[in-house]
Amino acid sequence: MKPIIAMIMSGFWLTACQSPDTKTPSAPISKTADSQQTGTASSVKHTPSPPLVTAARKQIGVTTSYDPTYRNLAFPMGDVNQHTGVCTDVVIRAYRTQGKDLQALVNQDMKKAWQAYPSIWGLTKPDTNIDHRRVPNLEVFFRRHGQVLSTTDEHSFKAGDIVTWRLTVKGQKLPHIGIVSDRSTHESTPLIIHNIGRGTEESDILHAYPISGHYRY
Repeated sequence: MKPIIAMIMSGFWLTACQSPDTKTPSAPISKTADSQQTGTASSVKHTPSPPLVTAARKQIGVTTSYDPTYRNLAFPMGDVNQHTGVCTDVVIRAYRTQGKDLQALVNQDMKKAWQAYPSIWGLTKPDTNIDHRRVPNLEVFFRRHGQVLSTTDEHSFKAGDIVTWRLTVKGQKLPHIGIVSDRSTHESTPLIIHNIGRGTEESDILHAYPISGHYRY
């Protein structure tokens, strides 16, 4: 089994992304904070990266592990240790540098539209510790407050967009989320900044798994 798997398979993905004791396919890695990717990324970069992408990329080398443990968080602006986290934390941390606290925003929206959000976890009221760290909840939030874009048009994926996937493992559909980079492969496929078990990385996974959502917020 791939080393990535053990990091993902535990209680948090039971509540956030996937169930324990399942295995996730490994993604091709192209991982760097300050330089172009080796082997997969094009070598020319002409313009400054969008702020959201820059904020996500700065997490590379800082968030170096994956910890799916349920944690009690401060509210608002609550977070786990910056050195760890899950896929949603990449998105949450990047948006906070832009003045958008998804912990507070999702909580406010869930209070207004509880029935619009998934009920798959059996909760009867919002939970500020975990709601914003669940991919299906973020999908609802971005649908309600952002733009919903094509999941099939290659040219529609722009730097700073949010993409979600469903990884099929042992018959289960496991959610994942990442931010579209302004860097791309030699075939012009955008790279994705995300944490799939090894810490934050920038890699060629856009078409590695079935895309379930594409948003601009």
